[in-house]
Amino acid sequence: MKCLFVTVGTTSFDDLIACVSAHDSLQIIKSLGYNRLILQIGRGTVVPEPFSTESFTLDVYRYKESLKEDLQKADLVISHAGAGSCLETLEKGKPLVVVINEKLMNNHQLELARQLHKEGHLFYCTCSTLPGLLQSMDLSTLKCYPPGQPEKFSAFLDKVVGLQK
Repeated sequence: MKCLFVTVGTTSFDDLIACVSAHDSLQIIKSLGYNRLILQIGRGTVVPEPFSTESFTLDVYRYKESLKEDLQKADLVISHAGAGSCLETLEKGKPLVVVINEKLMNNHQLELARQLHKEGHLFYCTCSTLPGLLQSMDLSTLKCYPPGQPEKFSAFLDKVVGLQK
């Protein structure tokens, strides 16, 4: 079983959910060998219909106490650019694609994703470039994120968000 987990955290990111559950995206996901797609949709208004066939299952939920279980099951995680979601995924050693929400004005999310991408820990894209990225990315090129350095990460976040010079 190969599992793809999509998370938007506590926010709503309808564009991402709509994009990933679109027919074309599902075809790509299946062609990459995934048989399960789990969507965590938060406060979103786009609620795809869960379904299950012999070869593929789509699960949808809003919130869980913890994403730990789904992250553990996942062979690939697609996440909004929230720092918490990114960090939790990377610390679990899971390949990560961060999708930037272009509708959000505070684009420090982009800075964060860009920096972590530069360091080789994740891929990032927008909703419109996600299908292409899924087809072209090579997950074996990703580097493991060094676990257990939250202070380094929060210092990095402060810098990105501009809390310190």
